[in-house]
Amino acid sequence: INKTLILLALVIISAVLVWENYMVVLPFLLPAMIGGLVVAVITIFRQEWSPFTAPVYAVLEGVILGGFSGFMNVMYPGIVVQAVALTFGVFFLLLIVFSMRLVQVTEKFRLVVIGATGAIALLYLADIILGFFGRPVGFIHESGLLGIGFSLFVVVIASLNLILDFD
Repeated sequence: INKTLILLALVIISAVLVWENYMVVLPFLLPAMIGGLVVAVITIFRQEWSPFTAPVYAVLEGVILGGFSGFMNVMYPGIVVQAVALTFGVFFLLLIVFSMRLVQVTEKFRLVVIGATGAIALLYLADIILGFFGRPVGFIHESGLLGIGFSLFVVVIASLNLILDFD
């Protein structure tokens, strides 16, 4: 949990530093994304290197998040602050819940969360493919009862994935 908090702090610090200067950083977002992917793959195959690669990955992700968020905040004022506040609120709440052992990760829990995540990914993939033919999956993008319900379901599954990450 302490390592997670340290990495989160690195993400936040680098994102905040980039936020104010996002126009300067925009040309470096693609190299930062590629660098993040390379560092992630290295970490997957050389887990013993993670004490060195994880902080590098966290800083690169902070640069990407800060640059992209700064750009989006200009296009849609206030949206980033709402998203960040909700994301970190859920993160810290689940971190506390997990550290207090209020939720236990069992094999059944793991299978249900991974299965639901896979189903959501397949639905979004189908939406992308169908979108090429002018037939996207409608309720994903709608603000009706079904669309809001689906969005809440996705948020719950994403939150449960955080608990898997903590475990």
